[in-house]
Amino acid sequence: MNPATATATAVPARIDRPLRDLSAWLAHFRAAPIPVLDATAAAVREMAANEDAVDARLLAETVATDPLMTLKLLAHVGSKGRHETDIETVVAALVLLGIGPFFRLFGELPTISQALHGSTGAAEVQAGLQAVLDRSHRAAQFALGFAAHRMDPDAAVIHEAALLHGFAELLLWCHAPVLALTIARRQRADATLRSALAQQAVLGISLADLQQALMKAWRLPALLIRLDDEQQADSPQVKNVALAVRLARHTAQGWDNAALPDDVSDIAALLQLGTEPTLKLLQEIDTPERRAIQALNATPDAFSALRTTAP
Repeated sequence: MNPATATATAVPARIDRPLRDLSAWLAHFRAAPIPVLDATAAAVREMAANEDAVDARLLAETVATDPLMTLKLLAHVGSKGRHETDIETVVAALVLLGIGPFFRLFGELPTISQALHGSTGAAEVQAGLQAVLDRSHRAAQFALGFAAHRMDPDAAVIHEAALLHGFAELLLWCHAPVLALTIARRQRADATLRSALAQQAVLGISLADLQQALMKAWRLPALLIRLDDEQQADSPQVKNVALAVRLARHTAQGWDNAALPDDVSDIAALLQLGTEPTLKLLQEIDTPERRAIQALNATPDAFSALRTTAP
């Protein structure tokens, strides 16, 4: 079963106990549907009713704000085989696929609400999943801001990579909420417990390894896979994404996290700025107004994003 084209009525079997090994986790998540935000499913249904008025850029504004819908689209395009050049952005994928075929494939989408229906501790699960979504969106905006400052021509892909950075964790909340809750509770009980160690203890794997395996299995663009691989930390683009994700995690509850000075120092080195100008830039990027402007300009192409966000 191709998760990119699963119907809205498909409900994945929930995982209540850790699977045997990474290959078992990979097989399960490849077969399970990728649910999307309820708002995304509703917006796609509404646009499908007036298909002639929709173009790739308009549709991308909806798709590219949802990390799981973005993943779903790119996984579908990847599953159709290699192209002369990787399809790296949502707009490019929609242009390749076509508006009509998109609506025929994705007119009825499985949703997160359907995936979580009847789950134990539903409110806590929803809060945990929402925290990952919020972090993904903030990481994407930080990443775009850094790339804009660096005048990186791959700014749009860097934004997308940061948005997708937590997709394995989102899928875990959807398909194994009990296990995701166990990890979250352990980390709340011990603030020093690193995510990878908590995941290894509960799941028997790290979500970073699972995410890399899924990206390769779904044949996502090579640049996206590389940007997600923190083992390639010497690359400024990989650092751009990793530092954006780190900052989003550490500032999720405010700007007084003890790790923030190290984050600012590392980001200052990446941007070749002093620490005070860097901190000012970070807080400017994190304003709701700036995030909204960046989100609108991240979708069409890298250069419009650069024009809007470059200092």
